[in-house]
Parts: sequence; C-alpha cells; structure tokens
Amino acid sequence: MFVFLSKLLPLFIYPLGLSCLLMMAALITLWKRPKWAAAPIAAALIILLLGSSGWVSKSLVRSLEWQNLPTAELPQAEAIIVLGGGVKAALPPRPWVELAEAGDRIIYGSRLYRQGKASLLILSGGRVDWKGGGAPESADMAEIAQTMGVPASAILQDPESHNTYQNAVNVRKILDGKGIKGPVLLVTSAMHMTRSLLIFKRQGIAAIPAPTDFQITQQDIAASQSNWQAVALDLLPDTYQLNQSTKALKEYIGLIVYRLRGWL
Repeated sequence: MFVFLSKLLPLFIYPLGLSCLLMMAALITLWKRPKWAAAPIAAALIILLLGSSGWVSKSLVRSLEWQNLPTAELPQAEAIIVLGGGVKAALPPRPWVELAEAGDRIIYGSRLYRQGKASLLILSGGRVDWKGGGAPESADMAEIAQTMGVPASAILQDPESHNTYQNAVNVRKILDGKGIKGPVLLVTSAMHMTRSLLIFKRQGIAAIPAPTDFQITQQDIAASQSNWQAVALDLLPDTYQLNQSTKALKEYIGLIVYRLRGWL
C-alpha cells in the first residue's frame, strides 16, 4: 500500500496535478462565488508557467545533480550496485528488453565492471504488477549487462525492491551474505543520487557515488547565461521542462518523506 500511495499522492503536489486541482476549485467557485474564481485560476497559471520554464527546471535539476559530482577517477571497490528504474520489460510488441531514459544506469554500471572497478555487479530492482508487470528489472538489467560482456557469474540480483529504501535494505543483505564490508560504487541517475546515497549510508553501506544520466551539463548552463535564443526559450512554457521540474520535485518530496519515516 505504501508503494501505491507514494505514487498516487504526490501527483496532486506536482505542478500539473496541483494546477488541475486549482482549476477544479475555480470551477466550483464560479458556481457559488464567481468573484473568487480569479485567484485559483491565476495560481494554476503561475504554477504551470514556472514549472514549465527552463530557468526554473534547470535550477531545480542542477541543485540535485551537481551535489555528488566525482572529483577524481572512481576508486576500486568490492562491488558495483546498479539501481533499477531504467529498463522496460520485454512485453509485446517489444522484441527484447528496452532501455528507458534512465537506461544509462545499467550501461554505466556494466562499463565500470569492464574497466575492472569491481568483481561483482549487484542489480537491484523488482516490478509492481499494477504498473505493467513483467520480469523483475534486475533480470532485465542482467540480460543487458551480459550483452555488454559481463559474465553471469559476476552478477547478483535483488528482484524484490520496489523503492529506494528497499533497494538499500535488500542490497545490505546481499553484501552481508557475501561478507563484503568495504566500499561499493553506487550507480543511479544523478538526480536520484542524493536520496539514494543517504539511504544506503543509513544502512551502513560504504557507498561511493557514481552518478550517470545527467540532464544538465556545464554547456547547458553556459548557453542559458550567454545565448539570447536559449534565454528566450527558457522563458517560454515547455512540456519537457515541466517533466524535468516534476522529477526534481519528486526527489525533494522523497527526501522529506523518507526523512520523516527515519530512512535517511
């Protein structure tokens, strides 16, 4: 039930959902108090304009992604942990497992293994039946990793996790079972890394951040500050920027909820 509520309730806090609630309130107000309808309509418009602007979106995303930038080459570790959320199940009409936007996670984790950063690749991620079903994400990621040259003998799976907290708890059990006490490389999307790192460290795991799937680059920031065309576009509403703002807000809400539950 927590997994379902964690997906449902934030929808009404994100810019699109909150704007819809405000517009519904405006419709009700128009029926009973017409003079008051302007306030929720204006609030909905402001929320949508801010959430869909590149200036706001890039600021929110960068505030998360740039918190754990590697300052040097990643060190050797005892294992590489890759969190799920980046693959699509091989369900018809897909001919095989497919990569989602965050598919960089398994690509980067496999690359780190091929570079000899660790001798084990731990893949963590299950699937919820009411979200499409299919094989666990860990199994799909394992297929991709093996295609990239990672031997099956080097892969361990956690197929039960449905959120980041469960990722950390289940990976802790795998590490304990293997007697691994030393540092591990934690691979996930840069925007997701702050919350993930705090949760893993709370579980006593010596995790070293290895972020990937960056949405904001230094070039993006430079263009937004010096190129008038980019500045103009950043001021206009854009569905992609609205999506990015929503993802960033999801992480900030997650940080608050997880802290309240004592998981951080």
